[in-house]
Amino acid sequence: MISLSNSENGTTSSTAATKRLARAIMVSGGEFSLILACCNSVERQQQVLNVLTEFSSADIHEILLSPATDTLYTAITSAIGATQPEALMVRGLESVMEINQLIISTNIMRNQFRKQFRFPLVLWVNDEILCKLVWLAPDFKDWAASTIRFDIPQNQLVKTEQQAISA
Repeated sequence: MISLSNSENGTTSSTAATKRLARAIMVSGGEFSLILACCNSVERQQQVLNVLTEFSSADIHEILLSPATDTLYTAITSAIGATQPEALMVRGLESVMEINQLIISTNIMRNQFRKQFRFPLVLWVNDEILCKLVWLAPDFKDWAASTIRFDIPQNQLVKTEQQAISA
């Protein structure tokens, strides 16, 4: 069980992470940048997106990938058409059936992202997808600054629960 003070710290760190995400979007201003936002809860992702509008004046577009998506680049170009949004959020990676293939193809196509997209690309990932990016698309993942976390990594949550039980 997590105490109230830990819960308050989680809220404070989430607000700081949201501000950091808004700042990363603003700083990119018309240039491609890759931003990884890690959150293990789809509901929490939506809450953060709702709050993000308070911190960012950018016109942020969002796409939700379908389970049948096979390439990230094609999904994005199909969704945005000829427009170049100020920022683009991509959600739903955790639902993609052939996620390994999608990640590998993203790594292969990585140069097209920089050539074609003049906006920050925010990929919402969970811990599992983040690990897959590290292993299957290291070159693409290296383009991202440090990952912005919106919740406690699963292994830390287990440690926190164990500490609470033993206390």
